[in-house]
Amino acid sequence: MIINSNFGNVRESYLFVEIARRVNEYRAANPSADIIRLGIGDVTQPLPAVAIKALHEAVDEMSRAETFRGYGPEQGYDFLREAIAEHEYRARGCDIEPDEIFISDGAKSDTANFTDLFGKGNTIGIPNPVYPVYLDSNVLAGHAGNPSGDGYENIRYINCLEENGFKPEIPDAHLDIIYLCSPNNPSGVALSKDDLRNWVDYALENRALILYDAAYERFIREDGIPHSIYEIPGARKVAIEFRSFSKTAGFTGLRCAYTVVPKTLEVETHNGGKPLDLHSMWLRRQTTKFNGVAYIVQRAAAALYTPEGQEQITRIIDIYLNNAKTIRSVFEAKGYRVWGGVNSPYVWLKVPKGMTSWEFFDYLLDHYHIVGTPGSGFGSMGEGYFRLTGFGSTEKTLEAAERLKRG
Repeated sequence: MIINSNFGNVRESYLFVEIARRVNEYRAANPSADIIRLGIGDVTQPLPAVAIKALHEAVDEMSRAETFRGYGPEQGYDFLREAIAEHEYRARGCDIEPDEIFISDGAKSDTANFTDLFGKGNTIGIPNPVYPVYLDSNVLAGHAGNPSGDGYENIRYINCLEENGFKPEIPDAHLDIIYLCSPNNPSGVALSKDDLRNWVDYALENRALILYDAAYERFIREDGIPHSIYEIPGARKVAIEFRSFSKTAGFTGLRCAYTVVPKTLEVETHNGGKPLDLHSMWLRRQTTKFNGVAYIVQRAAAALYTPEGQEQITRIIDIYLNNAKTIRSVFEAKGYRVWGGVNSPYVWLKVPKGMTSWEFFDYLLDHYHIVGTPGSGFGSMGEGYFRLTGFGSTEKTLEAAERLKRG
């Protein structure tokens, strides 16, 4: 049997396995410790009431022969695609049509699955630090090439450094494919219109493809920060956008997201052949490998676009942003350098001088019984930094803040 040997090229960080091991060991040695987890990327607030109501109604439909639904369209039901196009794009002046929107079970799935459309030999730019799935999915698919030094032969890391506010800088060299994430996970930093305009201009000039992860766009509250890359002129020619209801509306356990693939987006092959239509390619990929998101889940997602749904989502996100503000404020008051926590649920801080990110993890756990995420798990440029999240409960977040203030 011949298997995919690329699985052996993945450099396992064992980040969350190691976190779990250290927490379990500490709990066993300190059974009375009240451990507060501020490192999770999962949500804690229940689903919006409108989503629960829509789920119940859709389940009832499935119980009657005249309203039962079997296989749905792989690209998603029209009622949800039309709601997304109207509320997420046209309302912001973006020219996106419903048939350019593909409903899926997660932005993580889509960012990884989109590698099915890549050929071999592309030069791929990935920010560092950033969400690890971008790198690992390309390694598993064989697009990263062979391991080379601290990286891979086809991967170019776009360093996001403290001195430039953790924003990815435009490279001097040519890239074929570019991953961008705004607001960023883990740093919480969001790109401005000028930042995105520079990347779109680069992609147009270099005939590159941008894969834009906007899973946290609903957390953006500051003016001048784009919610979509399609707010930038020319982006329809060079960009794919991934979004999710997971953090927006608590669908992490329900699973619903979407990817926008404009019909105007074409990519040229290295051999100078006919440009390829990525919209048609992604449609073919989805209809071949995916049977669509459950009808009842799509009904729940569509209910979020009612006035009641939008109000309920805003209240939930306010809770997470207030938690992030609480975390950010207590560390700022202690003199830490802090990013994020404004347009994002993530707070990114610089660990004390002389400490590694894992040593700071142990310090918080031992002194305050608080769990976060070491920055080294998000790439080499994450060493020396630490991620905390606002996704915990308000009660636990306030308790963590009080512990830190007393320390």
